[in-house]
Amino acid sequence: MQQREAAVTFKGAPLTLTGPRLQAGDQAPDFKLLGNDLAEVSLSSFAGKVRVISCVPSLDTPVCDVQTRRFNQAAAALGPDVAILTVSMDLPFAQQRWCGAAGVDKVVTLSDHRQAAFGKAYGVLISELRLLARAIFVVDREGVIRYVQLVNEITDEPDYDAALAAVREL
Repeated sequence: MQQREAAVTFKGAPLTLTGPRLQAGDQAPDFKLLGNDLAEVSLSSFAGKVRVISCVPSLDTPVCDVQTRRFNQAAAALGPDVAILTVSMDLPFAQQRWCGAAGVDKVVTLSDHRQAAFGKAYGVLISELRLLARAIFVVDREGVIRYVQLVNEITDEPDYDAALAAVREL
């Protein structure tokens, strides 16, 4: 498996990402993640929709909390043809608890905790921490990645406006 050294940083310290660096125009790899009810959920579960995949290290951290709440707020204006998925290594039970406490009801939270297969396929698995790097992928209705944002410093927020503009173009 490809290792990309110093691909991102955490508080300035370089970290290694496992997997390829996906780019706009690449076919989005399908995945099987766990939903809050422990059922398997795949990218194809949202076929026919524009999909925003928001990757976060852990919902129980301040920046991840803000990022997920921000996309939850944006979801209402994007309409039913857009699915917003937040993927982390958090256990499904923790994701469900967090969503309830935060009032997040428009974003689908999915867990990659079992095999880190999503992290490896999308090139966002942090080798040193076994967490996901902060990233945004926008996938069109045909399953093609149209926008990628890998946040260089994990403690920084993504560029929400750019990601949401990419969604609106589709």
